[in-house]
Amino acid sequence: MTGKALKFGPLGPDTVHVCVDMQRLFGEETQWHTRDLAAILKNTARIVAHAPASTILTRFRTPNTADEAPGQWRNYYQRWDRVLASQLPEEMFGVMPDLAGFAPPAVEIDKTTYNAFESPTFQQAIDRLKPGALIFSGVETDVCVLATLLAAVDRGYRSIVARDAVASGNAIGHRAALEMVIVRYEMQIEIADTDDILAQWQPAAKR
Repeated sequence: MTGKALKFGPLGPDTVHVCVDMQRLFGEETQWHTRDLAAILKNTARIVAHAPASTILTRFRTPNTADEAPGQWRNYYQRWDRVLASQLPEEMFGVMPDLAGFAPPAVEIDKTTYNAFESPTFQQAIDRLKPGALIFSGVETDVCVLATLLAAVDRGYRSIVARDAVASGNAIGHRAALEMVIVRYEMQIEIADTDDILAQWQPAAKR
């Protein structure tokens, strides 16, 4: 096994990759366009390809109207009204074309909040896969990735962030998440490059 060793040792075949919101909604020219998504797409696809059957692809879904959203989300969608489901073609909520071919066996799961664990379907998938560790990639580093990552920490999962496979529409927020926030969880979260993660990850045997 080559590559820089991970802090808490190699990753076993029960490792699960959570690929957060790598959708056309963020990759194309929408109100939520995340310019740096294109730069991480190759590494994200490499991680998915390493173990597609151990990958969950989350998709952020917006309501049809702001009035359908609860509480403060209503004000949020009044601000971001051009990403409402009624304003975009359905295909914009799909994962990026480079990743779509991996599902199945990868699982696609919709969510309506930053934290994917709030989706019962996501939690069910995690329960079914029984991960020994979770690898995180996707967008945005300082929003949905971070929210799901911290929920994983609260649930006791060993968590690894692929440094070169996460991005944000806000460069300052991206750097702050990686360099100031996530490093505070040094006993629960590891940050590593894609090459080192793949070198240290033994995928499950193909059936």
